[in-house]
Amino acid sequence: QAHMMASGGGSVQAGGSLRLSCTFSPPDFDRFTFAWFRQAENREREGISCIPYDGAPADYVDSVKGRFTISRDDAKKIVYLEMNSLKPEDTAVYSCAAGLVSRCRETIRGRDVSYWGQGTQVTVSS
Repeated sequence: QAHMMASGGGSVQAGGSLRLSCTFSPPDFDRFTFAWFRQAENREREGISCIPYDGAPADYVDSVKGRFTISRDDAKKIVYLEMNSLKPEDTAVYSCAAGLVSRCRETIRGRDVSYWGQGTQVTVSS
């Protein structure tokens, strides 16, 4: 059974950077669309970025656009989220999700998700 896990979180000051990694083990990794989600305390989970399986452009919510970059390495079976210019409001538990041959407009909304990964805490101090 495939296993998914996010890592790379930590505590940084505002303006700092972190790179999150999402590892996922299935043999057909390249057929999955991946999305990053975050959930802050007392807030609903929100999808913030998505990278499709078919080479189409990645998608971002406005709050992270221009600061965060999602990428994937199909050979290593890892998805990354490079986070720059971090703000205190970025503080949350970040997790990844995968949808088999799904479209980003669905996956980033938590639909057509086949796997959810364990999250990693990101804390940004002012």
